[in-house]
Amino acid sequence: MTAPVLSLSDVQLSLMGNAGRVDILHDISLKVTRGETVGMVGPSGSGKSSLLMLMGGLERATGGSIQALGHDLTAMDEDALARFRRGHMGVVFQSFHLIPTMTALENVATPLELAGASDAFDRAEAELESVGLGGRIHHYPSQMSGGEQQRVALARAAAPRPDILLADEPTGNLDGSNGQAIMDMLFGLRDRHGSTLVLVTHAPDLAERCDRVITLKDGRVASDNRVVAEAAQ
Repeated sequence: MTAPVLSLSDVQLSLMGNAGRVDILHDISLKVTRGETVGMVGPSGSGKSSLLMLMGGLERATGGSIQALGHDLTAMDEDALARFRRGHMGVVFQSFHLIPTMTALENVATPLELAGASDAFDRAEAELESVGLGGRIHHYPSQMSGGEQQRVALARAAAPRPDILLADEPTGNLDGSNGQAIMDMLFGLRDRHGSTLVLVTHAPDLAERCDRVITLKDGRVASDNRVVAEAAQ
């Protein structure tokens, strides 16, 4: 049997606030297999984004274990987590996180350069062309629309050809038409690179394009369902 790409066992997350400890996630256990697409939904404050950040090693669990590609993320220090993400994960945020002083091409090429890719700029240009920005590669974020900036963020996440692609509300800051375009591109990148995709969304139509939909409520998994084939098409 193929080992899961992501495996979470009894994962907990608690944070200290002004009023004391706040329990965010409670005993989350789930597995994600290679090439699977998982949508995580639920009301605001249910813990969706926190769970995604734990999967990416961007937040540290306070209990339980998280395995990614057979590596124990909960046992890694910050440097090891950064190296692991650089080699195996792409992350897309709702708020783009582009470097304002860099062009689109430089934003996409920089992670590749850090990973030691000798063809960083060629690959970056190819990814930008794949998301329809071949004519905007020398533009800065301030010269681009929100939809264009999110396309750059998608290209940056996909350029290293990650095993795991994580997306946190990738259409949350976009209007309907731009959101639909980003959805299509996101699934296109998954298909082209064969990545496992986990995304957080409030959009039912986006969740229904996934293989599975996990619903969180009050920091717990309320349901974990396969999407019927008709809805996924």
